[in-house]
Amino acid sequence: MPALEWSDLDRQAVDVVRALAMDAVEKAGSGHPGTAMSLAPAAYLLFQQTMRHDPSDPSWVGRDRFVLSAGHTSLTLYIQLYLSGYGLSLDDLKSLRQWGSLTPGHPEHGHTIGVETTTGPLGQGLGNAVGMAMAARRERGLFDPDAAPGSSPFDHMIWCIASEGDIEEGVSHEVSAIAGHQKLGNLVVIFDSNHISIEDDTQIALSEDIAKRYEAYGWHVQTVDWTDDGKYTEDVEALHQALEAARAETGRPSFIRLRTIIGWPAPNKQNTGKAHGSALGADEIAATKKILKQDPAKSFDVPAEVLEHAREVVTRGRTSRAEWDKAYQSWRSANPERAAEFDRISARQLPAGWTEALPSFEPGASIATRKASGEVLNSLAPVLPELWGGSADLAESNNTTMKGEPSFIPDEYQTKEFPGNRYGRTLHFGIREHGMGSILNGIALHNGTRPYGGTFLVFSDYMRPAVRLAALMQLPVTYVWTHDSIGLGEDGPTHQPVEHLWALRAIPGLDVVRPADANETAAAWRTVLEHGDRPAALALTRQNLPVYAGTADAEKVARGAYVLEDASGGQPAVILIGTGSEVELAVEARKLLEAEGIQARVVSMPCVEWFQAQDAAYRQTVLPPAVRARVAVEAGIALGWRQFVGDEGEVVSLEHFGASAPYKTLYEQFGLTAERVAAAAKASLARTGADKGETTGN
Repeated sequence: MPALEWSDLDRQAVDVVRALAMDAVEKAGSGHPGTAMSLAPAAYLLFQQTMRHDPSDPSWVGRDRFVLSAGHTSLTLYIQLYLSGYGLSLDDLKSLRQWGSLTPGHPEHGHTIGVETTTGPLGQGLGNAVGMAMAARRERGLFDPDAAPGSSPFDHMIWCIASEGDIEEGVSHEVSAIAGHQKLGNLVVIFDSNHISIEDDTQIALSEDIAKRYEAYGWHVQTVDWTDDGKYTEDVEALHQALEAARAETGRPSFIRLRTIIGWPAPNKQNTGKAHGSALGADEIAATKKILKQDPAKSFDVPAEVLEHAREVVTRGRTSRAEWDKAYQSWRSANPERAAEFDRISARQLPAGWTEALPSFEPGASIATRKASGEVLNSLAPVLPELWGGSADLAESNNTTMKGEPSFIPDEYQTKEFPGNRYGRTLHFGIREHGMGSILNGIALHNGTRPYGGTFLVFSDYMRPAVRLAALMQLPVTYVWTHDSIGLGEDGPTHQPVEHLWALRAIPGLDVVRPADANETAAAWRTVLEHGDRPAALALTRQNLPVYAGTADAEKVARGAYVLEDASGGQPAVILIGTGSEVELAVEARKLLEAEGIQARVVSMPCVEWFQAQDAAYRQTVLPPAVRARVAVEAGIALGWRQFVGDEGEVVSLEHFGASAPYKTLYEQFGLTAERVAAAAKASLARTGADKGETTGN
């Protein structure tokens, strides 16, 4: 075990961290100083001695990853990034939580160098860390599967700090259970057990034995209690030994319960809820600095020798990276094809000619879009090794299993139905939708592979916090959400999404795609994979849908909306807009209208977001402003469709929950029929003044 080198300068640096945390929150007028103070030794130890990282190359692929799941204590991370030389300055710490600063209230990925993921919603970071650990194992299997344990340039650790708030959130159970089942020996979680939350002593709501809980998950569990001798002693050596023991445990994820006192050593506010989420106040800060043997009159005081000592980690990091690079270059020389694939996947570049593998479907066929999606995945499996995923116990229903691909699972847990190995491709999340969402984010953050996860659309509600964060971080995660309407039929209203499509469209940066048929589904997958900068949701049907001529043009589909069938005379009197399974209703309604001499255009709009991103000229060719008579039809609430149909248009929608019955009966009973769409078109025409009537006599 590496010896701990802990000098007087290190101890002084830890106290400087505490003072900076107090000063930054005091200057901002808000924030969370207490945890940053009590975690100062642990965070400093991680960044200075435990983790493999190079501040001069934050994107080094061989680095360990650090996840601050307890994102409220953002200063725990920001101060270490400053001290370690990641580019944050003292002025950045002074600008905590201010407009335009690099130190927002919670860490934001892509905003501040050295921040691996956006955290704050508790439990999400823990799930991200599990996803990163899974991704690291998958990538090792792709690029260096035969290397001895610990000898591959793709071997590294994921370190995570979690709080009682993280552990209380239900998502922590889901992801921790998966991590234990997957035996993720490259994951270490430091649980800051300080017994304080906003409502003060956590005893008011938390009493279970967290360590035993993690033992039950199958984790390697250790406890470091800095209070066990009756007084508070920050035994850094004990924590160091626990961290190194966790690193050495490669067969299980590791959980270290670290008992701290929040706000230490503030004389009056330590161990209180006040230290958790508010400034300590000038008097308390002055008293604390006296205890730390610092000048109470000085703020943001960092002695030059302390900063110089802390910045020595840059030299150590460069040395570590240079040693790693020797093994990496040796691997590249021995594996040129894998190296080229690694470069491509890391850059999120798709291989030349990959779209040729996409399937096409004959017009006139009848196929559910969930089944078409499954065929797309099967076709892409050989050409896109970076694409992997699974579902929350709904593989057969979601069609998310690539044929012949092994499951990602320790060998001893494979089954007759799902054979696999630790480097497999098919993910099994169990019935853990929320955990699946946060894990997918962690996978996408790690290094370039493209994850997808499936469940029923109605259960996207369980995933929403993670989906929102994927959009916030602009992560290329794909959600395969099937059974997208009352069309799923007999399972009834509990399983029939009504409000979900527009609720999801309300998330900025999320593409919600509801393809009309099998060819639109293939085109949707193509477009989603070509977008490497945002998440996308595929809303797919259980029921079969007809395949239309004209839906196979991927470029049209990628525009989000296009003219599927135009008016017979070329100039429409009314426009019928449909999505997904309701495009069929629009097509049939057009026939009824045309039979009466009413010129009607059918627009398929698989993705509102893609259409809104087009220039005005294109949008107006699809929806000419002069054609004011319009109908939108979708088996869900009408919210949002008014922007496309205008004040004189109509929306054929469903403004209530569904029922249990065969899907055709439901559509008929709830008025989702071609006849009703045609009637709505006539009503819109009348509203525009186009219905002139006839003379009644001479």
